[in-house]
Amino acid sequence: MLKAVLAGAWFAAISAWERLSPSAARPLGSDFKRWTRNGGLWLANSALSPLITLPIAAWAAQADMWTRPNAANGWIGLGADLLILDLWAYVWHRLNHAWPLLWRFHQVHHRDEFLDATSAVRFHPGEVLISAVARAPIIILTDISFISVLAFETLVLLAAVFHHSNARLPPRIETALCIFVVTPSHHWVHHHAQRADTDSNYGTVLTMWDRLFGSLSATRRSPDMTIGVEGQRDAPLLALAALPFRAGSDQPARNTRAAT
Repeated sequence: MLKAVLAGAWFAAISAWERLSPSAARPLGSDFKRWTRNGGLWLANSALSPLITLPIAAWAAQADMWTRPNAANGWIGLGADLLILDLWAYVWHRLNHAWPLLWRFHQVHHRDEFLDATSAVRFHPGEVLISAVARAPIIILTDISFISVLAFETLVLLAAVFHHSNARLPPRIETALCIFVVTPSHHWVHHHAQRADTDSNYGTVLTMWDRLFGSLSATRRSPDMTIGVEGQRDAPLLALAALPFRAGSDQPARNTRAAT
């Protein structure tokens, strides 16, 4: 309940911010269709979470194979858990772009042709399920507690709503923040409809992973930056649900859509 209240208040605040101080012009007449798609996927994942996603995490957290030293308990343990999970999120995100099977599902998120707070919850349920299963061994092997998993899930949701938003930050503040955390301009480059940029800036919470592993893009966000999947267009909700199962959906077209 606390997570829902916190997430709802944060979502409302960021939504108001991006309306009052937008960074990019919102395409005319696009909101209803986009919100229907994004909201429909969010509803499906919201139903999936308590039935499958969280039970998998809870089971993995109880399947202790090793116990960390006592020095890693409390706040130190929580910090270590969050760091491990954020590193895993980076690795998993990168794999979703590198492996064709995973890209079939992940591209549903990237098909959005404009970013705002609703884009943060636009994921195919198949991706959410696969991610939960793939994360379970990491939770077991590193002895991450279920409390840490819940804390990280909340942190990721808050971070995703922020960095997917169209909220405008003063350039100096955004530059300073981006040294540590993923910001809207940093993540918008990841959604640039140019494959070289789409395959960069994979960080979820912290930007240091992109610097450490050489996936930081040199591209800077521009007001007219084209968002989406290179060579592809967005689709209605039911078509997005079926997209991963269509032949050839693991090979996005390239160089057929204008890039900025």
